[in-house]
Amino acid sequence: MRGKAFKFGDNISTDHIAPGRLFYLRSNLQEFAKHVLEDADPTFASSMKKGDFVVGGSNFGLGSSREHAPQIIKIAGVGAVIAKSFARIFYRNAINIGLLAIECDTDSIDAGDELELDIEKGILKNLTNGTIVQIEPLPPVMIKLLQDGGLVEHIKKNGDFKLV
Repeated sequence: MRGKAFKFGDNISTDHIAPGRLFYLRSNLQEFAKHVLEDADPTFASSMKKGDFVVGGSNFGLGSSREHAPQIIKIAGVGAVIAKSFARIFYRNAINIGLLAIECDTDSIDAGDELELDIEKGILKNLTNGTIVQIEPLPPVMIKLLQDGGLVEHIKKNGDFKLV
């Protein structure tokens, strides 16, 4: 995967990601995705391109357990969310809906950097500044879930919860 980094700080909440004032759009996720992260960066949705990366600090996705937050990130076309750490429920929701969430040190990444991510080898390359960050390779079970589009799509495809 390859894309541009959009950098956010620590404690980006689900309200930053999916603004509560627009919660009426939850029945139209395509429209809601046009407003993804607008309370953290009003230009994000209009500036990002399919496959770009959201890069965060610590505790990304804190707050309510609303599933809409990772859903609209995925619908917007984000390739992966890369952060120092994730709120537990956000991380679980992201994987369940098929949004790649990678936990690693993000200090060497600046806004606008070109990144290349190899989840099977566990390597995140910053093509702009030449740094390489080792990430924990995802277990085959998680890769399979992500490839299938998340937990629900995996079950639809396979008829049960077999992951191997």
